Amino acid sequence: MTLTEDLALLVRQEQVLVFKSFDENTAWQLGSLLQERAVSEDWPLVIDIRRFDRPLFYSARPGVNSDNLDWVRRKSNTVQRFLCSSYRLTHELAIQNKGIQERYHLSPADYAICGGGFPISVSGAGVIGSVTVSGLPDRQDHQIIVDALCFLLGHDRHELSLPTETSL
Repeated sequence: MTLTEDLALLVRQEQVLVFKSFDENTAWQLGSLLQERAVSEDWPLVIDIRRFDRPLFYSARPGVNSDNLDWVRRKSNTVQRFLCSSYRLTHELAIQNKGIQERYHLSPADYAICGGGFPISVSGAGVIGSVTVSGLPDRQDHQIIVDALCFLLGHDRHELSLPTETSL
């Protein structure tokens, strides 16, 4: 799959994976799904779910370090600033052959250009927050969020799954 084909699927994921409503209980369900998967796979993972005004769910598994905490902060900043997944922005910038500093004059110290941050969108309200993970390769970080959202929202994850690898 090419970067452009990947990007089309990333946009589709964001269009399809929309909640009718999202509250603290929904955040707990989503976080718990991600946590259960991380435990069953024995992944070192940080999970952060937030509305843009406050945190709703947080978990750090054995094996994570302070770098993972910083990646979560930067990925969440990216979602909040651009209202799209951090992996989508990664693809858009790769297609333009530009970095975030060059294209948007933003510091890579505050914004992450990699997978693992996904917008929480609510029908009629738009993007209200983010779900972010760190600890695995960025494509996998992105995909485990998509898998959990598909399960929670009743979508076939195979229709929205990225192929294993695309070169960026």
